[in-house]
Amino acid sequence: MSVTKKIPQRQCIGCGELKNKKEMIRIIKTPEDTILIDTTGKKNGRGAYICNSSECLKKAIKNKGLERSLKMSIPSEIYDELEKELIGLESRER
Repeated sequence: MSVTKKIPQRQCIGCGELKNKKEMIRIIKTPEDTILIDTTGKKNGRGAYICNSSECLKKAIKNKGLERSLKMSIPSEIYDELEKELIGLESRER
């Protein structure tokens, strides 16, 4: 009898699609209320997952998905910073 390993799934806060956890980017709110991209997926803090595309980030900004997930209001400077980091990550993968 073979045991199939369960692959963790997460829902994107932008488009709402369920995808494998490893395919997505984790955005965290640290205990010090700092918001950053967690590339390792292991940093301490409340996390929200987003697809690796700037389109999903734009949708998350529009529908306030990130604010709901992290349970805090987010200034526009942080959204700009996240968008720059996400574009950097997108270009590295290509």
